[in-house]
Amino acid sequence: MSCRGALLFLDCHVERSETSPINLWDERKNSSLILRFAQNDSMGKMKRLTHIDSDGRAQMVDVSAKPLSERRAVARGKIRLQRETLDLMARDQIAKGNVFATARIAGIQAAKQTAQLIPLCHVLPLGQVNIDIVGSKDGAEVKCTAQTIAQTGVEMEALVGVTVALLTIYDMCKAVDKHMIVSDVQLFEKTKRAVAGHDRRSGKTPRA
Repeated sequence: MSCRGALLFLDCHVERSETSPINLWDERKNSSLILRFAQNDSMGKMKRLTHIDSDGRAQMVDVSAKPLSERRAVARGKIRLQRETLDLMARDQIAKGNVFATARIAGIQAAKQTAQLIPLCHVLPLGQVNIDIVGSKDGAEVKCTAQTIAQTGVEMEALVGVTVALLTIYDMCKAVDKHMIVSDVQLFEKTKRAVAGHDRRSGKTPRA
């Protein structure tokens, strides 16, 4: 499998043994091939893709039987900016307004909309989303921390939050900086902890 492309729009294809590319979007034609690619790993290096069913079709994972857990995820990313752009930001002279303040709000809003953006994500009751932005001599680093009590992880919310915050910085500055580079978007940390007092058998947390 090879992937080429930018941060959000990837040019990806799976190659057959004779190296001819297949169209991943032709579900009926390629479902069996995708399923073999996802599941038939003779070396045991790849886990089964849970978002693909036994027929090779996309599915939403059923987490209803899983117990509630405290979930936390941290994602990070960077944007390279010209020195002149950073100077304009420091003097609050970017025409669209305060860049970092706008990016923080955008990242928080985006994290809350993750299930609407990523089709197979679950809707999670986010307890907290923080966007931290630190400037440097050649750009800025953005960190998104997301927390919830749920039956599945919150890493996609953290990744969406940091990505949209970075893209907002890009949008705010694109009129004055033609050399910006968004890079190194990655999941930095993911944790899970059992909820105190949660009944794993019934799936319920007693009320106080």
